[in-house]
This record gives sequence, structure tokens and C-alpha cells, in this order.
Amino acid sequence: MEFRYAERKDTALILQFIRELADYENMLDEVAADEDTLETWIFDKQKAEVLFLLENGKEAGFALFFHNFSTFLGRAGIYLEDLYVRPEYRGRGYGKALMKKLAAITEERGYGRLEWWCLDWNKPSIGFYLSLGAEPMSDWTVYRVAGDALKKLARE
Repeated sequence: MEFRYAERKDTALILQFIRELADYENMLDEVAADEDTLETWIFDKQKAEVLFLLENGKEAGFALFFHNFSTFLGRAGIYLEDLYVRPEYRGRGYGKALMKKLAAITEERGYGRLEWWCLDWNKPSIGFYLSLGAEPMSDWTVYRVAGDALKKLARE
């Protein structure tokens, strides 16, 4: 097992992992990303990073993350957008290895925390995250403005 950061040449592979995750989450129809968009935002604008976990040189899992900021801590953190291990590689500790690597990156960079969202129905992942010492933020509700609502709000 080894890790490597994605490079521009991996854009199609990143999109493939995103689609596999979306399919697992029954949200494949919501994926609007394409290779050009990902390449622009990940590599040109450097707004996200992708870490691959490899088994024998083959990508078995990935994590896509970006930086957030805590005013209370006064420092940046890592927001994990996607964590995914392909089905044929599950049960080998790769999800935990990715999380440990992300925690190490968080510490190495002097960041304050590592956070993510998890779908309420995804009980296997919830159990996994709890086993890592993660705490659900039950006092908080996620809000989102997107699509037509975002356009309308921006114009008002």
C-alpha cells in the first residue's frame, strides 16, 4: 500500500472515482462534473487536492479534500469532500489508512481539524467514522443555496 497525490494526467481517473462514489450513494444523476471542469478547479485554480491509495501500483481508493477555516481556532483545516475505496479492495483497512494519512497531513500542515459530512442512511460509514474517534455534529444543520436559488439570491 502506498499513497500518491493526483496529477493533471489523472483527471479522467478522478472523475471515474467520483462517479463510482456517486453511484454507491445513489446520486449518479447529480454528477455534473466533467474532466475540463475538474482539471480547471483542481489543477489550474488549485482549489482541491486528491490523494490516491494504491495497492501494487493500482489505485484502490481516493480522497478529495480542500481547505476550510475555523475562526474559533484561528487556523485552516481540511474538509474531506469524498472518501472512496473500490468494492474489490474493501475490508483491507484502506479506508482507515486514507483517514490516517489525512489526519497526518492535517497535523503536518499545522491545521486545526479534519471534517466531513456523511449521509444519514450510510450506517457502515457512520460506524467506521465513530470507530476512528469522530464525533457527529448533531447540533448543526447543513444549509445550501445552489442552482436557480443561488442565481436568484445573487441578483437580489
